[in-house]
Amino acid sequence: MLIKTHIAITVFFIFLFLPHVTSKVLFIVVAIIATFIPDIDSGFSTLGRKAVFKPMQFFVRHRSFIHSFTFCLLVSIMLAVFIPQVSSAFFLGYSLHLLADSFTKEGITAFWPYKKTSSGFLRTGGRIETSVFLIFAIVDLLLLVLLFV
Repeated sequence: MLIKTHIAITVFFIFLFLPHVTSKVLFIVVAIIATFIPDIDSGFSTLGRKAVFKPMQFFVRHRSFIHSFTFCLLVSIMLAVFIPQVSSAFFLGYSLHLLADSFTKEGITAFWPYKKTSSGFLRTGGRIETSVFLIFAIVDLLLLVLLFV
């Protein structure tokens, strides 16, 4: 999926969880940053184009270990131990990215090192994804308006 779709989906779930969070700004920032992270293994992604991530792309294939719930859980557990304030926001943003990508034709290796791929019917950037983005974006805007009314 395209990053704009990932962000629209993540923002929707941020709105759902926000009433139950004490550090609201931190939660929002971490969840949105976390939704970008799974694609650092791709030279075509927003973060993957940055020079700092280029060397890693020689060692890690796109949609392998970093694009798995195994990695998500390991990092979330480490964050829960060392920086507990951000662990749930990180898990939310990262896992939503993975869940959304599992519906694409390319799919993800959900539980690396288990090689089974979880894939769906959506074409990245296709009409259905565009519709999903528009629906989530409209709902996000409605929720934002309701939040300030």
